[in-house]
Amino acid sequence: MSNYSIDEFIRQTKQDATENDYFELETPRILEVNLMDQVWAKAGSMISYNGGIKFEREGVLEHGVGRMFKKAFSGEGSSLMKASGTGRLYLADQGKKITIFDLDNESLTVNGNDLLAFEPGINWDIKLMKKVAGMMSGGLFNVTLEGSGKVAITSHYEPLTLLVRPGDSIITDPNATVAWSGHLQPEFRTDISFKTFIGRGSGESIQMEFKGEGFVIVQPFEEVYTSGK
Repeated sequence: MSNYSIDEFIRQTKQDATENDYFELETPRILEVNLMDQVWAKAGSMISYNGGIKFEREGVLEHGVGRMFKKAFSGEGSSLMKASGTGRLYLADQGKKITIFDLDNESLTVNGNDLLAFEPGINWDIKLMKKVAGMMSGGLFNVTLEGSGKVAITSHYEPLTLLVRPGDSIITDPNATVAWSGHLQPEFRTDISFKTFIGRGSGESIQMEFKGEGFVIVQPFEEVYTSGK
């Protein structure tokens, strides 16, 4: 570890007050939100803030019965909170690397555990992949985000983007899959014969197969999801 005087350490690690974009990477693993109204963020991701900011958990009926925030998703430990007011808000999630996307009338599907924050003007919906609910603990929840605005996602270490082309499908481990093009519809497949060789974490045989045209983002880490019950 390097040796620093206190003044030198502060100089190298202090926040950059000159950055005023809505979403800024203060460090590769800390997101700064220059809040002027409100933002949706993963519950429990706030590490610091200044100014007048109020935090509220997502209301069950906040978006109407048709889009109510699924209780099962909340059980995954990945419920959302709404931060409202003005000030600087700092978010992080277990030291994971943060990537910011600026959607331009586009859609992105993110593994529920890897969604950190997004602008309130973006439309979103939560989906449970029912086909794997019985195969994975608690199932697999994803959030589809559509429209224009900033979205911040997280990954363990540096992510890799795999291109999906017509006639050339991409197969991934669900626990290592972070996000994909919003229009892609992954299919789930199992391979009992080779289940002990698929994946590195638990020898599970579940795979996600992406067909069509788009991209898939994976991480060099198998994240195990629990039901939180």
